[in-house]
Amino acid sequence: MDASTLTIDRRARLRATAIGFTAVLMWSLLALFTAASGKVPPFQLAAICFFIGGSIGLVRWVGVPSARASLRQPAMVWLLGVGGLFGYHFFYFTALRNAPAVEAGLIAYLWPLLIVLFSALLPGERLRPHHVIGGLLGLAGAALIVTGGRGLAFNQDYAFGYAAALACALIWSGYSVLSRRFSGVSTDVVTGFCLVTAVLSTIAHLMLETTVWPATASEWAAVLALGLMPVGAAFYVWDYGVKHGDIQVLGASSYAAPLLSTVILIAAGFAEATWAIALACVLITGGAAVAARDLIWGRTPR
Repeated sequence: MDASTLTIDRRARLRATAIGFTAVLMWSLLALFTAASGKVPPFQLAAICFFIGGSIGLVRWVGVPSARASLRQPAMVWLLGVGGLFGYHFFYFTALRNAPAVEAGLIAYLWPLLIVLFSALLPGERLRPHHVIGGLLGLAGAALIVTGGRGLAFNQDYAFGYAAALACALIWSGYSVLSRRFSGVSTDVVTGFCLVTAVLSTIAHLMLETTVWPATASEWAAVLALGLMPVGAAFYVWDYGVKHGDIQVLGASSYAAPLLSTVILIAAGFAEATWAIALACVLITGGAAVAARDLIWGRTPR
């Protein structure tokens, strides 16, 4: 492979990584929009948002009829996609109902580090020490944000909730890494994943929750924003990023989501700035930079 080909390959990889990172930026808005959406139960909110997210792909079908062909995929592709999207949210909501939010949230946020570690199993990828160091720094920063600098109090009485949170981390990291094995599958298939997840979320809502609709126009606007970005477009760009970008960098840099989310909540008046957030900023930013060393300095993976 000559130098010009390597340069083109690196640029394409960098571009795909940047596209994938926009999902992290959109996920940072999740807490703000969720807080503004009122008292809509989680599975009902997920159902509405995934229907909106799936509609993004349906709109594309109007201009690109061939996009519909992406739905004709093997059962394994559907199992991976729907299992990833619905499975993660199902176990996340289950964890929050059966364990304290702080501990459950931190366990669930093991997924970026697990992406970094699991990526070593992919063909053509090589796990280096700086990838692991970057992921651990990010995890430390996320821990500061989730706990507010206070200690954790794991209690065996919440073992079921903790297990559900761990299932979240394993499901999302597994979905993200295994998607790389299907890099030839068009991102248009995410439309189908979102719509099926919306149906399953509706069933879960009807079985487990009492329906509560948004009460004001601003709450409806927040729900719409959720469906268009954090629970919509984010899944399309993430799919493209993990399939064609630097998955280890994406994993480590995903810890920016809780940091940016907290900063946004502070700016909106929902939270206060603390020393823990400042230190988390240093840890997460530094961890992402360490993990992205190869990408920054132009080293091309084998």
